[in-house]
Amino acid sequence: MDKFTKLTGVAAPLPLINVDTDMIIPKQFLKTIKRTGLGKNLFHEMRYDHLDQEIEHFLLNKPAYRNAEILIAGENFGCGSSREHAPWALLDFGIRCVIAPSFADIFYNNCFKNGILPIVLPQDEVDKLMDDAERGANATVTVDLESQTITGPDGGTIGFEVDPFKRHCLLNGLDEIGLTMEKIHHVDRHEEHFAKHLPWH
Repeated sequence: MDKFTKLTGVAAPLPLINVDTDMIIPKQFLKTIKRTGLGKNLFHEMRYDHLDQEIEHFLLNKPAYRNAEILIAGENFGCGSSREHAPWALLDFGIRCVIAPSFADIFYNNCFKNGILPIVLPQDEVDKLMDDAERGANATVTVDLESQTITGPDGGTIGFEVDPFKRHCLLNGLDEIGLTMEKIHHVDRHEEHFAKHLPWH
């Protein structure tokens, strides 16, 4: 998993509430177990028409937001089913940070496991960032996980809170496998002890 320390990128505004995981990545794209290749299907039903042609007015089809790395969203983002394909699709598109007033719990935790930083902020601060994001390619935002600050295009700074353990994992690029590997010497020592004292197992 890639480390997340500081991200400076274009912020895309998605002022919708209750964006569920089926909106993020529809069920017909869940057959794969690969984490790559899903970015083209992110928000598929909003991005494409019935002929699979891009819908011009959808934000991620606009030139200014095609390379967005930050998403500013409405409350209860990621609700619905618990599919891990949702953060996979966001990450494969290039989104490394989602900022919203609230998230569905399972989606929120899945983000951290996949190298995405979900940030919860009060509605008025999300509204300010949403306004900033409306500037298109000029809406460059910096998210600094080490200092836990967001700096907007005008230089204004907003602080945010994140669980210390989840912060540690993102800063060091540690998913569940990576966390286990940090303790591998303990595992090896246990296995050696087990083999020595209980060889019949």
